Amino acid sequence: MNPITTTEALKNAIHSLEAEHAAKGRQLRAQLLITYESFKPVNLIKGALSEVTSSPSLGNSILGTTIGLVSGYLSKMIIVAGSGNKMRRLLGVILQLGVTNVVAQHSGTIKSIGQFIYQHFLRKKEANPEKP
Repeated sequence: MNPITTTEALKNAIHSLEAEHAAKGRQLRAQLLITYESFKPVNLIKGALSEVTSSPSLGNSILGTTIGLVSGYLSKMIIVAGSGNKMRRLLGVILQLGVTNVVAQHSGTIKSIGQFIYQHFLRKKEANPEKP
C-alpha cells in the first residue's frame, strides 16, 4: 500500500475501507443466517434422514443389525423363559450377545440361505400341487 500524503487521499482511503467493512458485514450477516437455519432441529433431522436414505449400504447394515438384535433377543427369551435362576439368565445374556453379533456380521449369508430354503420348499409344492 502506498503512503497517504494528502487529506483527499486519506478521505478516499477511509471511504473505501468503510465500504469494504460494510460489504464484509453484510456477507457475515448472510452467512450467520444460513448457519442459524441449518442448526434448527427440523433441518438437522431432515439432513440426517436424507443421508440415511441416500446411502444403500447404510440401510443394509441397519437391516442386518436389526435382524441380529431381534434374533438375539428371541434366543435369550427362549433360554431364560421367565426363569429366576441367575446362571440361566447369565447364559441367556451371553447367548443373546453371541447370536446378535453372528447374525449382524453374516446377515447377507443368512439371507441367501433363507432364500434358498424358501425357493426349495416352494419348488416342491409346485412340483406336487395336489398331495393327499
